[in-house]
This record gives sequence, structure tokens and C-alpha cells, in this order.
Amino acid sequence: MSQWPSIKDLASDVNSGRVSASEQVEKALKTIEEKKEFNAIIATLADRARQRAKTIDDRIKAGENVGRLAGVPFIAKDNFLTFGAETTAASNILKGFEAPYQATAIERLEAEGAICVAKANLDAFAHGSSTENSDFFTTLNPHDKSKVPGGSSGGSTASVVLDMAPFALGTDTGGSIRLPASFCGAVGYKPTYGLVSRSGVVAMASSTDVIGPLTRTVADSALVLDIMAGTDELDSTSIVKDKLGYELSPTEAHLKGQKIGMISEYMSEGLEPEVKDSINMAIEALKQAGAEIVDVSLPSLPLALAVYYVICPAEVSSNLSRYDGQRYGFSQQDTTNLDDIYKQTRSIGFGNEAKRRIMIGTYVLSSGFYDAYYKKAQIVRTKLVKEFEDAFKKVDFLIGPTAPTTAFGVGENTADPLKMYLTDIMTVAVNLVGVPAISVPCPVSDNMPIGLQLIAAQHQDRKLLEIAQLAESILK
Repeated sequence: MSQWPSIKDLASDVNSGRVSASEQVEKALKTIEEKKEFNAIIATLADRARQRAKTIDDRIKAGENVGRLAGVPFIAKDNFLTFGAETTAASNILKGFEAPYQATAIERLEAEGAICVAKANLDAFAHGSSTENSDFFTTLNPHDKSKVPGGSSGGSTASVVLDMAPFALGTDTGGSIRLPASFCGAVGYKPTYGLVSRSGVVAMASSTDVIGPLTRTVADSALVLDIMAGTDELDSTSIVKDKLGYELSPTEAHLKGQKIGMISEYMSEGLEPEVKDSINMAIEALKQAGAEIVDVSLPSLPLALAVYYVICPAEVSSNLSRYDGQRYGFSQQDTTNLDDIYKQTRSIGFGNEAKRRIMIGTYVLSSGFYDAYYKKAQIVRTKLVKEFEDAFKKVDFLIGPTAPTTAFGVGENTADPLKMYLTDIMTVAVNLVGVPAISVPCPVSDNMPIGLQLIAAQHQDRKLLEIAQLAESILK
């Protein structure tokens, strides 16, 4: 049982004066300290959080309603620019960097009274599926310290499951919110591309990066999304939010009339037996509740991982070119030769995975190989978009596993990058086509969580959250 009520109830209690924002901050900071052996947190924002909490308590005593997140502590993945602590993206090359402004998502949450209490660990620059690529330390799975929490938002997800805060923010470039949600037993929401501003978030692959919440319930995710969503003049790719918003009200579980497509490519070879059994039981429960379940095939889906690992490194190689030791972050100044400063700074500052992606990305964008790799990948990406569009003309939602396995052991895949990349095989397509998706926990027989992935068409975030809430209530 969590020490936190729902986000809505907690904010109501703070606004009414039944509890104080300061008490919530101290509770969060105490839990972070007590559970530090899980390595979920890079840094706390203790001084700033306490100051903000005092200000909120004073405003409430003066009769103000502070907002829909009044006094609610939260944790931000350390690729979000925040005040009160360094922003490192878990990379040595950004050690010492203090943000001159905050991410739009952080600003919008704080405007409603939320309090950022800590920065969570991640794979450096979000390059990874296990949080083992952090330059600082490896986060451990809350259910079993010998296993990974997933990645790259492993620290954010673990912090929520460990009760450090009611919610955390993550980024999802190829599954980095949904995968750790599956491995740790949380709710992880990846919105339609552009629904949440990327301004002030360290870029990985700009055409697939998405910001979303990690929570204990779908209703909590919906509330946090509703506050963050919408256009932002600082992000030209941001889109308008639904007129009805995304906050959900409690509803009775009924799925009659909903047509859900089970993705056949995700239910074939490669699934661990326990994952397959759990997903089949979840799908059967939805069927018994009234949903019409049909098989759906997306023929290009087996190519999605290869497409992603051409396009993603290409964009990474471009985005990481700004880290040159001249303007901010780490700089190796042992020489007066500018080229040598660049080389040494990047050689020392970047970890192995960042270097690997820079080299792959530079290769596929080079004049001799652009047509052979990058151009072909974009052609297949367009084909994937069309296949998803056609599927959503036949069904309301798509369904399948979030990951082919449960959490694997720490160190198990680190020597095999290809095996590590295969962890994302069921999540990357969603990012390539820009549609929303969510991972909700499935009932499991052993102690390691399994995630059920629900997917909707672009801009259908509200409907996806509604169906996910129904699924959540049925699967509990």
C-alpha cells in the first residue's frame, strides 16, 4: 500500500489545509534517503523544494487555492532542465551544468503547485533500455535488486514504485517510459508526439522524443498529462490539447462496443512464456468484460527496430554535436589546439553508448551511405505510418505486450548491444509513427511485473486513457 493518496486527493488535502506542503516534501525527502541503495536519484532539490513548500503553505493560509497539484512532490528525470540542482542527463560531459531556465513541462507543473524534489537517474542522454548506461551508477529494480528497472527512465519509474513521490517525469524516445513501467509495475504514458512541449529537455532523437508521466494509476497519469499538455511557443512541434482535456473521472468498467486489435507480430515468437500467458489472460479478461478482440497484422512491424536504430542514431549524432566543451559542461583544456580540445572533451565526457550512437549516426548520414540506410529507413517509416493508419480504420485500439520479457539481470546484456536493443522491439514502432501508448500492469504469478501495452491513433489520448482506466480496473 502506497504512503501517498491519489494526486487529486493529496492536492485537495493541501489546498484545504488538512495537510501541509512542507509535510509532503519532508516525507518525500525522507523516503529518498531511506531507499537510496536503489540508486534511483542523482540529486535532490531539497533547499528549493522546502522553500517552495513554505511559500505554498503561506499562500494557502492566506486563503488562496494554489492549484490542482498543490504541494504534490514529484521527481524529474535528469534530462529535464530544472532550478535547484545540476542537469546532467546522467553524463559526465554535463557535470557542473546548472540550467539557466526550466523545461516548459516543469514550469506548467509548478504553476499548479507541484514541487520538484529530486532528479532521477537515467541511461546517459537517455541512450539505453536498462539504466545501466548512466555514467554515475546503475539503478536497481524495486522488486529485485539483482535486476534492472528498464530504461532509459529507470530512475523515474523506480522512484514512483519505491514511493519517493506520487509521480515522476520521463522521456520516451523508443519506449523509455513504457519499458521501465513494465519492468517495475507502474503506469507509463507516452502521449501523441508533440502533445507535451520538449522545450528545456535534453534532446536525444528529436523526431521521436516525447515527454510523459510515470504514476501508480491511470487517473494520476491523466491529471499530470492534462496540466503539461498543449502548444508552446518555445517548441514548434507542439500541438493543441483535446478540448475536453485529459483528466478522468471514476467510471464503471464496461468495454461493450470497443474493438481492440491484438497485434499478431507481438504475440508470435520471442515472448517469454510467462509474459505470453499473462498478456493472454489480460486480453481474455477484457474480452469477458465486453470488448471485441480481433487479430491485427502490421506487416512492416518486424522492420521497426532496424528502422529506429538507423534514424535514432542519425538524430543523436546531430544533437550531441553541441557538446564541444566550449559553451557549457565538461571541457578538457590540456591543449591550446581547438580541435584537440573538441576531441579530448568528447572522448572523456561521452560514455561508450553515446560514442556508439554518434558513430552509427554519422555513418548512416554520410554521403556514401545516406541512400542505402537513412533514406530507406525513412521510406519504411512512412510505410509503418500508413499501416497504423489503416489498422485504426478497422479497430479502436491496438493491444499487446510492452516488452517480450520481464526485467533481466544487472549486467546480463551489457556485453551485447544488439541483445540490449532487442528489448525495445515492442515499443519503438509507436514512436516512429507518433501515436500515443500506455503500459499498465498485468496480473502476474511470480514477483516480477509485466506490462500490457495499449495503443491508439494520433490525437486520441483521451480515449486511450479512458480505455486504459477501464483495463486497469478489470485487471486489478
